[in-house]
Amino acid sequence: MIYETIITTTDVHGEVHIAPFGIQWQAGMVLISPYRPSTTLQNIVDTGRAVLNLTDDVRVFAAAVAKRARFATLPVMDGLAVRLQDALVHHGLNLHHMEDDIVRPTLWMEVQESVQHGMFMGFNRAQAAVIELAVLSSRLHLIPMDKIQQEIQYLRIAIDKTAGPRELEAWQWLEDLIQNYQAQQAGLLQA
Repeated sequence: MIYETIITTTDVHGEVHIAPFGIQWQAGMVLISPYRPSTTLQNIVDTGRAVLNLTDDVRVFAAAVAKRARFATLPVMDGLAVRLQDALVHHGLNLHHMEDDIVRPTLWMEVQESVQHGMFMGFNRAQAAVIELAVLSSRLHLIPMDKIQQEIQYLRIAIDKTAGPRELEAWQWLEDLIQNYQAQQAGLLQA
């Protein structure tokens, strides 16, 4: 099973990177499989650390993909890593070992600390729709635009019926990203 999370890392100079990641839990460890090249991969290899953040604020997922607002972070793991300030739960992770691959290595991460900061209020269909659109938006160069437009039409049903202000804002960021991508591609075709 893949769980949609936010992974926070820092580089060797302390620069924070926030990225949505589908992770797996196996044998009590977290498996992260970033594509090469990847800032998350480089940061984990360089520092040996990451933080898995669980949040119900889907704006974080949308913002990371659409390169929008940065969300506040706080130091954890004795100041060696950072978590999202508004995470419901964070798991501080240390790199145990890496199964190398030229396309997508697998990082086996040991949980060093787990802290609950807030309460999960339940599932929301609009939140799921935003996460799915964020995943699609990260693959605009791989998926035909007509397929993406079909998915948007279907996902919009959940947005129209169940979204709150945070979900609407996140959805708009992703729609803007897709529209900008389409305009850019149209410009390239005309050139």
